[in-house]
Amino acid sequence: MMVIKSYALVILLCFLLSACQDTIVEKQTPFKQDNLIPWSIVGFDVKERTPEQRLAMLEELGFKQYAYGHRLKHIPTMKHEWQLAKEKGIDIKAVWLYINLAKDKPGSLREQTEAVFENLAAVNLHTQIWVGFDPKYFQNLSNQQALKEAVEMVSYLSKRASSLGSKVALYNHGGWFGKPENQIKIINSLPKHDIGVVFNFHHGHDTLNDYNKNIKMLMPYLWCVNLNGMKSDGPKIVTLGEGNLEQEMIQLLLDLNYQGPFGLLGHVKGGDPAVILQQNLDGLRQLFPKQS
Repeated sequence: MMVIKSYALVILLCFLLSACQDTIVEKQTPFKQDNLIPWSIVGFDVKERTPEQRLAMLEELGFKQYAYGHRLKHIPTMKHEWQLAKEKGIDIKAVWLYINLAKDKPGSLREQTEAVFENLAAVNLHTQIWVGFDPKYFQNLSNQQALKEAVEMVSYLSKRASSLGSKVALYNHGGWFGKPENQIKIINSLPKHDIGVVFNFHHGHDTLNDYNKNIKMLMPYLWCVNLNGMKSDGPKIVTLGEGNLEQEMIQLLLDLNYQGPFGLLGHVKGGDPAVILQQNLDGLRQLFPKQS
């Protein structure tokens, strides 16, 4: 009887050790491919791929997920692409929503903005909505006015998203709304809403000097970090591994125990996202071979 109990104990200990090792491996590989989200591959595509071609491209590159960032011309095929992605088992991790407060108002969105919500409902897609604001709108507003208008719109969008089983994340796209301290003010003004932040390296050049402080401040709210090669003097878009700042910036995220997901850009005007995604994937693996 004692031998059986001892044998059972050994099996249990082996199982627990294996589970712990799996957890350790999981934490050490934040850049495995299923933790990377291809981003900006719809609006920036010199080949103007159809939904079928785009999803085939993702599969060829080994991805089973992406974030959908459209332009006006893609609205007619939006619903079809989302339905097709569902059928193929490709997860749409987020969809893009760009707000112009001169044209979009709570309760009265532009047709192209409303189309995102209509298609989410039609496809029954539950996902994140990455919300960017046109930075020009805030230029002539005081901080108090800007906060009031942003909170009213984000509150409205969050309620609409929640009714469809989705959530809103604030996307730094420049200007007043893109500053981390302002995004946190918006979130703190809406304590009953589940709102996160998507931090984009390529839109963070104007706050580079405060990156360490800002990323620590944003940690409780980070739902995704979109990576990019970074140089203090630009340009805006650089392949991962070809900048001189991104390795240190990414390492800080890892040191703070951020485990992802991470966005991988396919964003170059006049470029082919298939090529750009692969270059960024290769660059990331070169920077962090042990974590890939």
